Amino acid sequence: MDELLRLDRLRRTGVIAVLRAPSADVAVRASEALIAGGVTGIEVTYSTPGAPTAIERLRQAHGDAVHLGAGTIRTAEQAAEAAAAGAQFLVSPGTDPEVARAMLGTGVDVLLGALTPSEVMAAHRLGAHAVKIFPASLGGPAYLKALRGPFPDIAMMPTGGVASDNIADWLDAGAVAVGAGGELCPKAAMLAEDWDEIRAIARKFALAHREAVARG
Repeated sequence: MDELLRLDRLRRTGVIAVLRAPSADVAVRASEALIAGGVTGIEVTYSTPGAPTAIERLRQAHGDAVHLGAGTIRTAEQAAEAAAAGAQFLVSPGTDPEVARAMLGTGVDVLLGALTPSEVMAAHRLGAHAVKIFPASLGGPAYLKALRGPFPDIAMMPTGGVASDNIADWLDAGAVAVGAGGELCPKAAMLAEDWDEIRAIARKFALAHREAVARG
């Protein structure tokens, strides 16, 4: 796939919900609440038991209406398994050459994790389509903006420290999209099966992203 098309899909999705659910079933139900609230970027992490099952169920239910991926990819086997289940993108928390090659070999979009300038360079050199800046909460939007200085040609998605009231700050700093975990899909709400709360938070995130994009 053309690199510009890959980035356009990520940019249009805007907000990626990073799910660390206690089970595949909870991951699916939380995803349904997020999607109903307007967040259509879903990353089911491998810290979720049965992650491939959740990905397969969501892909069957929503097709291309949802930008669906797998996160916390740490082995070549996980990369292959997630892609086979229907993941459209794979995300690793770090940059390991062997794992990166396996992720890229699946043919789906790949985001490699980095924090320092050297790690950003390594991820880009290995062929990452975008770099996940993690944990972005350590430096905030100002740090992302500083990274964009020497790397204006590298697409970056901050994850960690993203909230509905600072999405505009991240986009202004140069983020192609943002990843949000507990701020968007709280663990307590998942455990309580409070899908209304998750849906309401998703609406806030989706609205904040739309408004930020509209302001340019």
